[in-house]
Amino acid sequence: MHCLPDRRPRRMHDDARLQWTLSDEAKTHLRALDLAFARFLASMDAAASADWLLLAALLSRQLADGHLCMDLAQWMRAAEEQAWPPAWRDAIRRTSGQPAPAWLSDGTGHAPVVRDGTRLYLRRYWDHERTVARAIGLRLGTDTHSSAALEQTIGALFTDARAPDWSRVAAAIACQGAFTVITGGPGTGKTTTVVRLLAILQARQLASGTGPLRIRLAAPTGKAAARLTASIEGQLSTLPVDPSVRAAIPSQVETLHRLLGARPDTRAFAYHARRPLALDVLVIDEASMVDLEMMAAVLAALPDTARLILLGDKDQLSSVEAGAVLGDLCRRADAGHYTTTTARWIAATTGDDIQPWVSEDARPLDQHIVMLRHSHRFDADSGIGRLAHAVNTGDAGHAQSLLESQHAGLAWTDGACDLRTLRELVLGESGAGYRAYLDVIHRDRPPAGAAPDAFEAWAREALHAFGRFQLLCAVRHGEEGTGRINQRVEEILQREGLVDASHAWYEGRPVLVTRNDYALGLMNGDVGLTLRMPNDEGETVLRVVFLVSDPRRGRVDTIRCVLPSRLGALESVFAMTVHKSQGSEFDHTALILPGRRSAVATRELLYTGITRARSKFSLIAPAAMLGETIRQRVSRHSGLAERLAGDD
Repeated sequence: MHCLPDRRPRRMHDDARLQWTLSDEAKTHLRALDLAFARFLASMDAAASADWLLLAALLSRQLADGHLCMDLAQWMRAAEEQAWPPAWRDAIRRTSGQPAPAWLSDGTGHAPVVRDGTRLYLRRYWDHERTVARAIGLRLGTDTHSSAALEQTIGALFTDARAPDWSRVAAAIACQGAFTVITGGPGTGKTTTVVRLLAILQARQLASGTGPLRIRLAAPTGKAAARLTASIEGQLSTLPVDPSVRAAIPSQVETLHRLLGARPDTRAFAYHARRPLALDVLVIDEASMVDLEMMAAVLAALPDTARLILLGDKDQLSSVEAGAVLGDLCRRADAGHYTTTTARWIAATTGDDIQPWVSEDARPLDQHIVMLRHSHRFDADSGIGRLAHAVNTGDAGHAQSLLESQHAGLAWTDGACDLRTLRELVLGESGAGYRAYLDVIHRDRPPAGAAPDAFEAWAREALHAFGRFQLLCAVRHGEEGTGRINQRVEEILQREGLVDASHAWYEGRPVLVTRNDYALGLMNGDVGLTLRMPNDEGETVLRVVFLVSDPRRGRVDTIRCVLPSRLGALESVFAMTVHKSQGSEFDHTALILPGRRSAVATRELLYTGITRARSKFSLIAPAAMLGETIRQRVSRHSGLAERLAGDD
């Protein structure tokens, strides 16, 4: 009898090199995907040692934690603190004396893992990091020749007597270079600075007798794009420049996905290195939210001659995906690190003295980074501003004192988020909390048969009212996660008779879009409200209404109605994660931290939650958790800063 060979894949316990994948340590510290990656590489090279396969699984795990690579030196230093098994540390050390596997290379060939110095990368991220470093490196270098015209224009648009006026410094540096990062906390004037900067660039361009610069504005999310659009439109109307210059400054901001022409269900874009974008200047707001892969796609599609301006708060949370591009670029921003040449040119051009920020250790990248240091939103006595500063500088004692002092604009519940605390937040005082928007829905509803414009105005008012208060969570799962908190809020409102949540869709349900939907024109992060709106027959039926930007109507708050059944990826949004709140602002935010230590609860997360608030911030967290959160920082391994410094 002729028997066919057994072609079934070997089970993992048949391969001695993969025995460690069955251990309790592997199940505790690694994901199924990490173990699958190790098994895949084992099938590629039968000679690869168990130690190398473990290292590959750890590399996969590092990417899940937001690192671009696995820096072996940093990993070994942090291994004990992060409680990695001692046997694993020994295994990693042994790889230095073992032959390199076939799936590892120095970047040549097509091996899936690349070793670059002490760092290991998945090839895709190694390629992305080099793309970003190359594109930025191409744009480093400034023209430091003085120009009377530039001095005059900057002086006319930046009249703050404060010295140094970092907005003025940022505009001057950006005018003379092809790459600029303008970073600063909330209310430091990033948008104001860039609008006046664009006015200077366009005025100079129009004065040369050529056509206006092709300027595009972009942001990572639809909400961030809408906020920037509204802000720019408000500032353009009062900008003291010639009407021809004002007319040449765009106000419409698009998402990065739309800018690049994203193709649904793929990583591909319509614009790329072989088909670059047609533009002269690109401004990206909320750059802290841009991950490495997206930044690489943008820079690959950017013409070599184009000017790139990044805006963002370096101290905010980094992107959800791997990388912390803005953080890498701004590592040295606090100290400035300007050259004497840069300082002299700034003094001659703007009259600002930045000599205290001059350093003998200055690098080319430093000359393109400007940190705005004065908040116009939070004055010296602002509780929110002082708390944000205390958290940002790691002063846990002062942060706790501010919260305990019952400072105006601050509230703290020292403990878990129990039902009483949550109910007080949700129902609020004097119509605050979520009661406010529900009152608008019930009290201000237009009468049956009212004109469509009346319903649109009502929907707009309800959306604005909902946006005044927001519950934030650090995590998605568990008692303090968005899933459970959303459920509890719904139950509170149901008991108060404010909503009828007996069905999945009910009037008053707020939802968050969690995936871009190009057919509907809705982006990840867009927030909608479920309302009864008139259909074509005049009957009121449930629709989800969104505020969207409509360039054709010249409005940033156009109402778009969508059937609930047409919406795909979404979730209720009485509570959202801090990550999802980036690019948004609310009058009052309430942040719920986990009751016990969590890798997600970091200084950056707390700072980001605080700075979403305009006038009031509430914190629900045990005192021990507050201190732990402030002490715990986000650290992401990357080689980008070193590449740009020429150290790699």
